[in-house]
This record gives sequence, structure tokens and C-alpha cells, in this order.
Amino acid sequence: MRRQPWLDRALVAIVGRPRRRLGWLMPLALLLIVCSADWNTTGDFRVLSWLVVVPVVAAVLCPVGTTALFAVASVVAYALIDQAWEHEFRSGLPDFILVSTGGLLAVAAAWMRRRGERRALSVRNVADTTRATVIRPLPPNWGGLLHAHIYLPADAEARLGGDFYDIQPSPWGTRALLGDVQGKGLGAVAVAANLLGTFREAGFHQPDLRMVAKRMEIRMERNRLYEQAMGYKDGDRFATAVLLDFPAPGSDDGYVDIINFGHDPPFAVSARGIRRLDSGSRLPLGLNELAPAPDRFEGPHRFPLAADETVLLTTDGVTEARDGAGRFFPLAESLEAAVIADPQLADSPYRLVRAVRDRMLRHVYGRLQDDTTIFAVRVARPPADSGGSALAHTVWTEHSPAATAVPGWQDSTELP
Repeated sequence: MRRQPWLDRALVAIVGRPRRRLGWLMPLALLLIVCSADWNTTGDFRVLSWLVVVPVVAAVLCPVGTTALFAVASVVAYALIDQAWEHEFRSGLPDFILVSTGGLLAVAAAWMRRRGERRALSVRNVADTTRATVIRPLPPNWGGLLHAHIYLPADAEARLGGDFYDIQPSPWGTRALLGDVQGKGLGAVAVAANLLGTFREAGFHQPDLRMVAKRMEIRMERNRLYEQAMGYKDGDRFATAVLLDFPAPGSDDGYVDIINFGHDPPFAVSARGIRRLDSGSRLPLGLNELAPAPDRFEGPHRFPLAADETVLLTTDGVTEARDGAGRFFPLAESLEAAVIADPQLADSPYRLVRAVRDRMLRHVYGRLQDDTTIFAVRVARPPADSGGSALAHTVWTEHSPAATAVPGWQDSTELP
């Protein structure tokens, strides 16, 4: 027979959800052990009142309905077994009240636990939705770039941090961004949202990457002035970032322009090995006024980029990850070892970011000290039967429709 929705809800209320449907085994075993022990002891040592523990254990492991069933079962078992003893050995009404009251309190505790779980799930969903709204999902082959990313929050419950990334196609090329805002929580997320919004607009409209960087500097300064005017204690935030500019899809040029705002330099990874794309760096976003005037708007540095190279970017959660002895994670050495073990690793951004993640987690034994983002981008090869990517022939106008993607939490936008 086809199961009805009301029957599904009843099963969940009584036996719990599939992942927790074995939680009733422990209170059931405890119920049987107490009843058997009391039945086989002498009248001078009665343990039947220990039945009060059964619904308490059920309240921790089981749904409210299951806890109520164990509370009733404990009361019934107490009444039947106690009546089977001779009058002088019966525990009587006081212990019966104890077991009954314990069952009622256990049911109330189970209801409160379930309410807290729903509230925690709601907060988690809000955090996931907030992050998915700020850091939008990226379509595959977006702007002619294959890409993959992994985000690992240091606090698994908070799920919010200051790491941000994006890819923005434009008529002058495809821009990519990875950054890290100082601090954590909603304040860092708000700054990341402001920077991402500026990057998406300036990255599309500005032909010069220096102007994109300048707009982001100005946006960070405006945000700092606003937070100081509001009296926020952390109104002097700054952000490190790496800004990349790839040629337009279909172009025969192989290069990448980079502006680095105090961030760890990216790597170019291929089967031949790795190389650090170290362009020097400006001061982080928000601290530009401390730099000498000639260096404030320094132009991008151009690096040649072969067709088989993938650009890997990470936040400081990777490079500053420490093991138990305090040793930092050797990212460059780990990348070299990974490429030697699998020369085709760089052909897939998805496999590359997973390899870095796995090696880093082994280094720190699964314990992260900071939010971590691993981001890899690679120029997509045009199909053999076409002259280039479809995006190369797109006519971008002020009113061109925006691409849409199904929102959701994801580790990567490229399939394995």
C-alpha cells in the first residue's frame, strides 16, 4: 500500500528519523535489565525504582513519542512487577510516584530538546542561505573558466566566515577574485558582501583591472567610515585579496594579470610542476592610505599561462594550518608531491582542490584553526567543433540578461 503523509509523520514522531531510529535500543535494553534484575533479586534488595532512568535515557536518544512510550512502559512494568511481590517486600506508592514523575519530566525534556534542535537547524539554514546569497553558486565553465572550490569553516556550527571568492565575465576578459576579511561572524560576512558587490559591478564595467582594484579600495574605505560612524568596535577591518584577469574566452593569448592585496600568492600547477605567481603585493584592502602615494594604485603584473596550467588560490587557513608540533602546512611541497604522484592532477580543478584539502587535513589531524578556502581556476579548452567558447560571442550590453544558477551548498562546480 502506498504510504500516506500522516503515516509518515506518525512514524517519525514515534520511532524517529531514519538516522536515529536505533536510539530506542538502549532504553529498551535498560528496561529489560532492570525488570529482570528486580525479578531475580531477594526482597531485601529491590532495584525496580531504577526504572525512572529508562525514560530519561530515552529523552536523550529518542523522539518525544518514543520517550512517552517508554515512560508509560516503565510505569506499567513497575506496577505489574511490584504487585507480584509479597506485601512486605513491595516498594509501594512512593517509588511509583517517583517513576511516574520521572517519566513526565523525561517527556518534557525530550520536547525541549527537540525544540532546541529545530531552532539550531533553523539557525544553520539561515547561515547557509546567507552564505549562499553572498557567495553565489558559479555555473560550470563560467566565463570560459573551469573552476572548483572547497570552503571549510573552522567552527562547523557557525558556518560563516570572512572568506569570499567569485568569477565575473566581462567584455574585456574574465576576472576572478579570492579574499579573506579580518575576523569572523556577520560583520566579516557584511564586508565580504560589499567587496563582492563592488567586484561584480566594476569587474564587468571597467576595462582596466587597476580601476577594479581602485573601486574595491574605495568601497572598503566607505565601509570603514560607516562602521566607525555606527560605533562598531571592529570598524577598522581590512581584507586580503587576489584579483586575477584572464583573456576573453576564445582568445589565443595565454596570460593572467594579477593584483595582490597582501594575500598569499597563487600557484600555477601543471604536470610539469608548480610555480609561484609572486607579483609582490599592495597593502590589504582598507589599509591603502598607509602606503606611499606612488604604490597605492600600482598596475597588475602579467604572467604567461600555458594551456595545461591551473591557477590555485588559497586563504591563510591553508598556509597557516599547524600540526600538533606547531609546524605550518607546507603547501608548495605538498603540491609538488601531489603532482609527482599524479601528473594529471592539474587537469581537473576539482581533483586539485580535493588533493590540497586532504593533505592539509592529514597535516592538522582534522583540526582547523581558521576558515579555509581552496579555489582553483583553469582556462577551458574550446570544443573541437567550434571556434571557441560560446561566451566569446556573447554581446554584453547594459541590459543583457544575467545568468542564473540553482542556489545551494556545494563543494565544487565541476563534476569529478
